[in-house]
Amino acid sequence: MFELSIQSDIAAAHFLRGYDGPCKDLHGHTWKIEVVIARGELDAVGLVADFALLKRQLKEFLRTVDHVCLNDLAYFKEHNPTAENIARYVYVNFSGVVAPLEIKQVRVWESGTSSATYYE
Repeated sequence: MFELSIQSDIAAAHFLRGYDGPCKDLHGHTWKIEVVIARGELDAVGLVADFALLKRQLKEFLRTVDHVCLNDLAYFKEHNPTAENIARYVYVNFSGVVAPLEIKQVRVWESGTSSATYYE
């Protein structure tokens, strides 16, 4: 099995509903997002996938969540915009962009020392 990972980042604000602490108030992060793709075989060139293409696709996909208040987006009106839920959002929705490639996991850092990972 082979894995590759790509990373990008977004700047976005959020606040956590139902949270008793400072994160209940509007604040922002520069979120780092890593997508790991897994594949059992390489293509004819010897690649899992083209890094350049995947990075462009991820950057384009993330435009909808960049420089916004995440709480204003439909998905995050139903799901608190935690790092965990952002990771799940990217996993589920970016999977359709990269199909038939399989996303193994998505990791989202809200700081250099704190991250959450989602996988199925």
